[in-house]
Amino acid sequence: MNTPLRLVFMGTPDFAVPTLESLLAWPGGKVVAVVTAPDRPAGRGRQLQASAVKQAAEAHGLPVLQPTNLKSPEFQAELKSYAADLQVVVAFRMLPEAVWNMPRLGSINIHGSLLPQYRGAAPINWALMHGDTETGVTSFFLRHEIDTGDLIFQDKIAIAPEDDFGSVYDKLKLVGAALARRSVEAIAAGTAPSTPQAHGADLRPAPKLQKETGRLDFARPAAELVNWVRGLSPIPTAFAALPDGRIIKIFRAAALPFEGEAASAGTWASDGKKYLRVAAADAWLDLLDVQLEGKKRMPVQELLRGFRLPA
Repeated sequence: MNTPLRLVFMGTPDFAVPTLESLLAWPGGKVVAVVTAPDRPAGRGRQLQASAVKQAAEAHGLPVLQPTNLKSPEFQAELKSYAADLQVVVAFRMLPEAVWNMPRLGSINIHGSLLPQYRGAAPINWALMHGDTETGVTSFFLRHEIDTGDLIFQDKIAIAPEDDFGSVYDKLKLVGAALARRSVEAIAAGTAPSTPQAHGADLRPAPKLQKETGRLDFARPAAELVNWVRGLSPIPTAFAALPDGRIIKIFRAAALPFEGEAASAGTWASDGKKYLRVAAADAWLDLLDVQLEGKKRMPVQELLRGFRLPA
């Protein structure tokens, strides 16, 4: 009988948990340790909170490593002691070569895009923000430059018009778990492809989102702004300043044609009961689901019960 493949799993958010669970259920492997981010303060009380991956690992009684410095000799020595055949990485930090090259079969990453498109920290967000109609997950072997290693497998999903970051994230974390299982099975069998990625000027990056990324520019077409909202909902959220300077977060919006004369970009309009709109370059951006400073998220009609558009 073949000896199970010794696996070290690396990941932090809940996106990575289904992949960890799928590897734990695989009879051909044994997860010998989990590497995740240090506990971080969270919530109003700023209490230390374990990552979703740490909570899942501890529920299965797995050893958990939480290095603050991946280049630390102490961490690398501890990691080496687990004698992994393969490391599987999902939504974690960039690894130094001494770490990703440590196992005899190397390390693989599960990335939330159809590489080589959307290399970087926020692939799901950027695919939606650009209005893509499909996305997917990719497994690949880790190399020096981020998200550029040889491809193993890809699985695609359609992006529906009503999808936003939250819904696509939830779909892809399950698709990614199945892809990871298929990838490690192929590696164990010696049948895994290793296809070099394409390089070119037409590739879209997926850099880390900054706060200002969410500020809506009403000089842009309304359909583009709808996609921007979708790509940032429910987090970190698109936003705009009302005429009085207060910030309103926007979770869902639609494009509506101008009736009659076009309004100047950035012009706000409301009937005080059913709609709150702002003019974009070519149409109205109709706000549907919002959150005003100091309030909870709500449908715009609910907001308008106690809100009047400032002059």
